[in-house]
Amino acid sequence: MIRRVLSLIVLLWVLGFVLFVVTLPQPADNRITDAIVVPTGAPGRIQRGLALLQVGRAKRMLITGVDRSVKPHELAIAQGVPLALFGRTIDLGREAVDTRSNGEETATWLAARNYRSVRLVTTDWHMRRARFEMEHAISDRITIVSDAVVSQAGLTVLMKEYNKYLFRRVAVLFGL
Repeated sequence: MIRRVLSLIVLLWVLGFVLFVVTLPQPADNRITDAIVVPTGAPGRIQRGLALLQVGRAKRMLITGVDRSVKPHELAIAQGVPLALFGRTIDLGREAVDTRSNGEETATWLAARNYRSVRLVTTDWHMRRARFEMEHAISDRITIVSDAVVSQAGLTVLMKEYNKYLFRRVAVLFGL
């Protein structure tokens, strides 16, 4: 009996993982949102957010999870964008240290500005967990548009992220 239950659990995990991999989120369309939120992390995220901001897809952008030692002018230089953009339309969130706190930091930022729509820009393999955390933290009245940065993630990265996503969903289910 125990072997059957364990076999079923393993089978469900494998099927879920395959579904997770073959249905990785894609970049969004060009709709306009009030804001763009980009969690720091994998390459391409900040660049995608900046490109969308510069073509007018949102009024303002939050980069969440920025290290306290990073200065706006350093980020502007590293990304090849005018420094004026940072004071005018980009905020650096320095409170978040993980995906869960990215969601919390974003919720506070969105509420303070009364935004009703946000484009979440993150890596394809990270999108489900980042969106889950954001949905968990923000008001139901705010529309989230998932805008994935396509990656070439390896099997190890995908498996780690899938497990983190499953564990976080279970933790929330049990109120942890």
